[in-house]
Amino acid sequence: MRTCLTFLILLLPQLAVANGGSLLADDPQWIVLPHQIHLDGPRAQQRIILQHSNGDDLRGEVQTDVAWRIEGEEVASLEAGVLRPLKNGNAKILAEVDGKTVSAEVTVTNQDAASTVQFRHDVLPIFAKRDCNSGGCHGALAGKGGFRLSLRGYDPESDYFNIVKQDQGRRVELSAPQVSLLLTKPTTVVPHKGGLKLPAESEDFQILADWIAHGATPPTTNDATVERIEVFPAASIQTIGQRQTFAVTAVYSDGSSRDVTPWVKWSSTNDAVAQVDEDGHATIMGPGEGAIVAWFASKLAIARTTVPYTHSATEEEIAQADQRKPRNFIDEQIDSQLKRLNLVASPTCSDAEFLRRVYLDTIGRLPTPDEARTFLANTKPEKRDEVIETLLASPEFVDYWSYKWSDVLMLNGTLLRPQALKTYYQWIHTHVEKNTPWDQMVREIVTATGESTENGATNFFALSQTPEEMTENASQAFMGLSIGCAKCHNHPLEKWTNDQYYAMANIFSRVKAKGWGGEGRNGDGSRTLYVATSGELVQPRTGKPQAPTPLDGTPIAFDSPDDRREPFANWLTSPENPYFAKAITNRVWANFFGVGLVEQVDDLRVSNPPSNSALLDAATKHVVDNKFDLKSLMRAILQSNAYQRSSVALAGNEAESRFYSRYYPRRMMAEVLHDAVVQVTGVPTKFDTVAFPGNDKQKTDFYPDGTKAIQLYDSAVENYFLSTFGRNPRNIVCECERSAEPTMVQVLHISNGDTINDKLKNPASRAESLWRLRRQGLSDEALIDEIYLSCFSRFPSPEKRRALVAMLPPVDSPDERATIEDLFWGLMSSREFLFNH
Repeated sequence: MRTCLTFLILLLPQLAVANGGSLLADDPQWIVLPHQIHLDGPRAQQRIILQHSNGDDLRGEVQTDVAWRIEGEEVASLEAGVLRPLKNGNAKILAEVDGKTVSAEVTVTNQDAASTVQFRHDVLPIFAKRDCNSGGCHGALAGKGGFRLSLRGYDPESDYFNIVKQDQGRRVELSAPQVSLLLTKPTTVVPHKGGLKLPAESEDFQILADWIAHGATPPTTNDATVERIEVFPAASIQTIGQRQTFAVTAVYSDGSSRDVTPWVKWSSTNDAVAQVDEDGHATIMGPGEGAIVAWFASKLAIARTTVPYTHSATEEEIAQADQRKPRNFIDEQIDSQLKRLNLVASPTCSDAEFLRRVYLDTIGRLPTPDEARTFLANTKPEKRDEVIETLLASPEFVDYWSYKWSDVLMLNGTLLRPQALKTYYQWIHTHVEKNTPWDQMVREIVTATGESTENGATNFFALSQTPEEMTENASQAFMGLSIGCAKCHNHPLEKWTNDQYYAMANIFSRVKAKGWGGEGRNGDGSRTLYVATSGELVQPRTGKPQAPTPLDGTPIAFDSPDDRREPFANWLTSPENPYFAKAITNRVWANFFGVGLVEQVDDLRVSNPPSNSALLDAATKHVVDNKFDLKSLMRAILQSNAYQRSSVALAGNEAESRFYSRYYPRRMMAEVLHDAVVQVTGVPTKFDTVAFPGNDKQKTDFYPDGTKAIQLYDSAVENYFLSTFGRNPRNIVCECERSAEPTMVQVLHISNGDTINDKLKNPASRAESLWRLRRQGLSDEALIDEIYLSCFSRFPSPEKRRALVAMLPPVDSPDERATIEDLFWGLMSSREFLFNH
């Protein structure tokens, strides 16, 4: 597994080595980054950074009152924070602050060698840095002004042809570089619609001019390629208002490395924490944790930035705060981060809050009044753990999590025939009921063959008609990776290349299906999935197939007649796969906390780091160590102090929303909210119509009376309430399909829509039964308690009970039934009912 950056912040000696720096034993206050500097060749350079250190932590940059000097000044020079070579030899760069000195070693080699400019390493990075090959300029699909480049330089050979050879070589004049359109256009010597992109006095101008003057040499297959980039400082603790300089080193396939900072594209994952300019200088804006993202040559690296909150907890807040000992690894990692961020944790939630929360998050329904009474009366200290075990073993757990996985696996009646859809759902339900490990479930899906109405897992491929779609859906569903951009060009936000995309897609090139007409052999729309022994997917850019290869995996032999999905499944579900276990861990985590460690929950990009990398690594390790038994992770989450905290913010943590100092209230998802309305009112909904695109509708008898929304296996089942409140339509594999955004239509539907009001008016409703019980002698206090337990899983306060009792009309009053109905409506339209908290 990749070592997480947040954890590295606790291990500075290792961190410093990774950054090329080292703490000096005689000075615990500052460190020069990098500590070992190698300048190879006359054009080499290195950005130098002096960083505060405090024990095991890297702090902010030292930017004032620093005296720099070089021992061996004939070897190298330092200007504006950049070290450049003068002659071969060794030197030492020293920084003096407050009378104390730290140093870094400098070695210069090949200073006398001829200066060579390579197209792949030197020319293309200039175009990328200056946005010449961006989507808004010449990197657009059709290019600009007849000049087309590959997006961010993903295709060097094509770019070289278009620059040097296309249009009879009009853009490059080898005998007179200064008149080449490649130079005169971006400098605006010749009118340029893109404006000034390349000042004539810039170093980049000189690099391009030198390249042309030396024959505009092309890229070759022997050129070293960038294997990775490293940014430093890789992790640091900052304060608001500070400035921080970053530098980047590229490591090449031939073992060489060089500072590429001037040609790096910079961005920030959280502008509220830190903003970065185009030169790699960040300004710390506010508290939290964010990351600075460095992009160079389709490689990315991040620098984790931690900014503690400035609020100091009062004695009263500390007395209120959750100060329990960690229950498990989850609490250890969260508590460590809260301490680092200077955040206090909200106290433990009440028993009533816990009971309602754990029912909704684990099985998707409210506790019944009897279940709430029993739990609240229980005085055993282990009663919360007992409820957790009961819920994890309940049949309703199976329904709820079958529905959750149906979202991921796109069960949609507009995409699959009814019987095939039902078989797919039953396959999922059976595996959840058996508690089949997640890796085994996924393996069965990606290697499935057979008839769609007999082996439900085959329907995953029925939703994907091409190898490209199969690749994208499998990557999104099982690894949280959206690689679709790489279908046309190298991914602009990730490391995935166009070649990697087609290498991955070629794994599925032999997956075929055959059927017996629109209604299937048995009139059920069945189709048979099988794997051919030959066939390749052509990479459009090259006109040749890529060797079938999982992302970052080992190629599969072209001539192997075996099902290529088998080695893919081995790679995908391997504990060593850095994406598979993290993806499912993050999905499960988000279900219980409402906020994923990575947000969005299925967007596991390098440039979208987790809010707590150490915690994600620890939770992922827990999943792997427990052989992908997801209940084990759920149990750890539910038992943790972090999950059982109050949703009420303290003065010291009200501003944060990613670090789990409290439980974050959120509106119940559409299906759970619908079922809560049904449960409280006692009136079920009839699900008997499937809606197809347009106005086409079809009756269905698949769902008997009493079916809950969470038991629907077809997202195309028509229901206005579910649509209004953001049900996932399952048209694509993306959590973004589900919406939790509030709308005016939702407000109006709660206020005067059919779902709540018609159910309350129904003669079979709970409002009716309580009205009749009151007439038979049920006390007003007991009536109010019953309504509160039904809606909130708690008793009302004595003051609230007295106030509501006073509102009740006399028994047999004409307004009695309507008043009870209004009491239900008032509670069911409140935030306390609509939200999980």
